[in-house]
Amino acid sequence: MRTPSDTPVTRAIDPDDTALETPFLKCLMRLIRAHDAYGMWEVKSDAALLADFIVTKEQRRKIPIIGDPDPDVLWRLEAFYTCVALVIEERSGLLVSSTMMMSHEGFGRVVLTTGRLVVLSKSLRDVHRFGFGTLGKLAKAGAKLVDHAIAAIETYPDVARA
Repeated sequence: MRTPSDTPVTRAIDPDDTALETPFLKCLMRLIRAHDAYGMWEVKSDAALLADFIVTKEQRRKIPIIGDPDPDVLWRLEAFYTCVALVIEERSGLLVSSTMMMSHEGFGRVVLTTGRLVVLSKSLRDVHRFGFGTLGKLAKAGAKLVDHAIAAIETYPDVARA
């Protein structure tokens, strides 16, 4: 069986896509490149490194509904929510703590907090199918989570800074 990372997704990834210029994807690229301890990804373009985050509808249909997530998918999931936390920190100037609890079956929860304020609490399911249709959808999903967290911080600034 082919996994999402095995299938070419050149239609979904356009290296000239303006999504690569969004603050969220720039942060995600910094995070991914920071994990490159041996320099293996230095020659890869940003779009090529983000290819594993892209799961087209056809690829998603081929992935069984029930399944255990593999370590690469869990790493991408963690990188995505870590990037959300980093962009929140950049925009708010506050330290963001991240907690991710995951069962071996691919169900769990991610919680991001600043001080005493929970800025993101999201249930996770079907983690083995984690991905986005295009780079634009990846950027939009991350930016939407960041915007909601920033709105919570602006609504409750004293709690966020406590």
